[in-house]
Amino acid sequence: MRALLLAAGLGTRLRPITDRIPKCLVEINGRPLLDYWLELLSAAGIGQVLVNLHYLPEAVERFLAQSRYPIEISTVHEASLLGTAGTVLKNRAYFRQEPLMLIHADNLSWFDVRAFMGRYEQRAAGVEITMMTFHTDAPETCGIVELDDSGVVRAFHEKVKNPPGNLANGAVYILSPQVVDFIASLNKDVVDFSLDVLPRYMGRINTYLNNVYHRDIGTVQSLTAAQAEYPLALARRTSDALR
Repeated sequence: MRALLLAAGLGTRLRPITDRIPKCLVEINGRPLLDYWLELLSAAGIGQVLVNLHYLPEAVERFLAQSRYPIEISTVHEASLLGTAGTVLKNRAYFRQEPLMLIHADNLSWFDVRAFMGRYEQRAAGVEITMMTFHTDAPETCGIVELDDSGVVRAFHEKVKNPPGNLANGAVYILSPQVVDFIASLNKDVVDFSLDVLPRYMGRINTYLNNVYHRDIGTVQSLTAAQAEYPLALARRTSDALR
């Protein structure tokens, strides 16, 4: 399985930090966000990764050229942003008609990638997407999902007041090749994944719960919180594993 790391965002809510640093290279405890993702994917045996670029692409290229992980990293520059699904479509040949892992690299996350892949492999007939979920402390700022008893998404509430719960979409997915075919059938270059794709797959998305750590590094406040939370979350995980 190959992965697509979406790293083209402008990071406007993180200004002035992102005036000179692309959002994907903002540091958490001395390490850029992209470094955490490359470590996580490498440890799970993901050997090929595509990174899309737009804002300050030279800085991202320099960082990737120094990567210490045994991953074959390719990049693609978007002169104009294509939307998440538009980027998938533009680079469909890279994924060779195989399942692909789609990751928003402006989040900080730790989870068992192999277990996530296993959840996709064990999906029921008709399920075409596996979505990573997490419990959020700010449900009104997230896409909140409702599941049936088998963990399949039955409803999705995108950033609404008083959502029905706090189980959120983590913006990490595994897509079947048929999903890419569907994106192509829309006959659009710019395609929004949340608006144009996910609503068409209700009842065909199973889920994997990340119960270790996940946070959108979208604001200075969330960046500050992650600096303190992330080491504690990993320490708790290690402690639990030793019991």
